[in-house]
Order: sequence, then structure tokens, then C-alpha cells
Amino acid sequence: HTWTTPTLQPVINATGVILHTNLGRAPLSHATIFAMNEAASNYSNLEFDLATGKRGSRLIHAEAILQKLLGVEAALIVNNCASAVLLVLSALANKKRVVISRTQLVEIGGGFRVPDVMKQSGAKLVEIGATNKVRLADYESEISDAALVMRAHRSNFKIVGFTEEPELKEIVDLTHKVGVTVVDDLGSGALIDTAKYGLAHEPTVQESLASGVDLVCFSGDKLLGGPQAGIIVGKKTLIDKIKKHPLARAVRADKTCLAGVTATLTHYLKDEAEREIPIVRMMSLTPEQVKVRAEAWRAALGQGEVIESESTVGGGSLPGESMP
Repeated sequence: HTWTTPTLQPVINATGVILHTNLGRAPLSHATIFAMNEAASNYSNLEFDLATGKRGSRLIHAEAILQKLLGVEAALIVNNCASAVLLVLSALANKKRVVISRTQLVEIGGGFRVPDVMKQSGAKLVEIGATNKVRLADYESEISDAALVMRAHRSNFKIVGFTEEPELKEIVDLTHKVGVTVVDDLGSGALIDTAKYGLAHEPTVQESLASGVDLVCFSGDKLLGGPQAGIIVGKKTLIDKIKKHPLARAVRADKTCLAGVTATLTHYLKDEAEREIPIVRMMSLTPEQVKVRAEAWRAALGQGEVIESESTVGGGSLPGESMP
């Protein structure tokens, strides 16, 4: 019996952290599960052009909806955000200089470190600024012969106190003057401003694109609320080059991922994310609505009590990369 018992088990998430890495991150919408099930249980036109009857490309499926939703020239879906960053750097900056601020050399869950991924790609890491402060002058002194300038969002901690960092648009404007590409590793992939739910503001993909960055990389299974995926959006000339890199095949998304990402993004396109995407719905709950749910559980269990505290107001927490 123990031999055939799955090790991956459903659990109740009572941590208060909506997006909990250790507990599987984002639960999926009904439409997303249905789309993934359809792709998994049937044949599909994954790499077949129905109009011409010839071989097609799997890359078009989720790209089309990202173009509509975000107004980007091109997009590519891979298996996670670490793969997206590794692929971008391998394709565009192998043996070339990549400038990144020391304020952004972060480690996220599972010992994954941004500088290690950059080195693995073959890029030459050029660190600028100090641990707590970086200025535009620091960028100016190093960007002229760089292949890329990279910004990595600190999604799981903050630097507070004696700090300084230029706005993303300032970095973009300065870097574009010398014809260098800017890549924003946004990580959590918010398409909705989390501040409207009483949470800290999480930078959105739309804000990055509006600042003029050339490429944005983000996750599918964090604030986006879909299946695990790494999403790259931005300039067509750059993404065409990335698509042709040998590593692109090694980290490509499968049919269920492409179907699931497309279904999740469709909720945003149809302006129904708050109703249909579980994590967005959970974030949008008021403390009063959470209290009603807690009272219902207490009544169903026939024991315990519901205690309100300041820390619970707002209905939950933002992503925890590796919460205890």
C-alpha cells in the first residue's frame, strides 16, 4: 500500500500566505484546469497549422494572447522564470558584459541566486553600486560596452534605511542613449495593482513595459495565478533571437502549460480575474468576508474561536518564497 501512495498530497493552507512556495503556489481556476485537461486528454494542433495542413509552431499559442493583453511585439513561454532569465542571458549576452546593481544580487527560494544564473549563462557579470545604494552615475560609467543592463526585482525582502536607487525609467532612458538593451526580471508577474487590496504595491508587468524596457521576464504561477511558467515579453527582434537559441528547446513549455497559461491570461483579457482566478479572488476579500469564512469553519468544526488581529487585516500576505 505504501509503495503506491503518492508522495504529493493535497493540504489545507492555513498559513495566511496566499502564494506559498512550499505549498504549491497558485491554485488554478476552473477554466485553467479544464483547458489543461483538454490538452492532456486529447490530440491538439500543438505543432500543426490547421489552415495550411503543414507543421506549425507551439510558440504561437500563448504568444497571441500576450500580444493582445499587454500590447507587446512578441512573447515566449518557457518552463519557469529562472529558465527565462537563463535563456535571455545565454542568447543575448554570452561572453558579453551584463550590468546589474549590487542592490539586486538576490537569492530566492532553494538557494537560487541571480549572480549564479548569470554566470551559468556565460555572461560576464558587472556589479555596480553598493549593497544599499546605486546611482545613475554608477550605470553611466559601465554601460557603454555592455550587452545588457539587467534589473532584478527584490520580491521577497526589502532594503530599508540609508538607501538609494534610480527609477527604472531613468535607467532605461540612460541605457537606450548608448543603444544597450534593458531586461527586467520581475519575478512575481503581477498584472493587477496589489495596493488596491490593501497590500504593498507590487510592480506590474505593464509598469515595466511603460518604462520602456526591452524585455520583461516573469512567472506564471505567482501573482499571475496560473500554472508554473516563465514568460518573456518585449521586442520582437530580441525574442526572435531567443527563440532560435538551442537552450530554448531544453526549457520549452509543454502543451498543458501553454493551454493553462492561455486560459489564465484570458481571465485578465475578459476582465474577470477577481471572480475566476483563486489567488486574485483571495487577495480581493475584505477582512469582513474572511471573518465570515472563518466563522463558518468554526461552526463546521464545532470548536475553536475566531480572533481578529492587526496582522490579519487585509486578508493575506504577498508571495513568500520559502516561508517556515
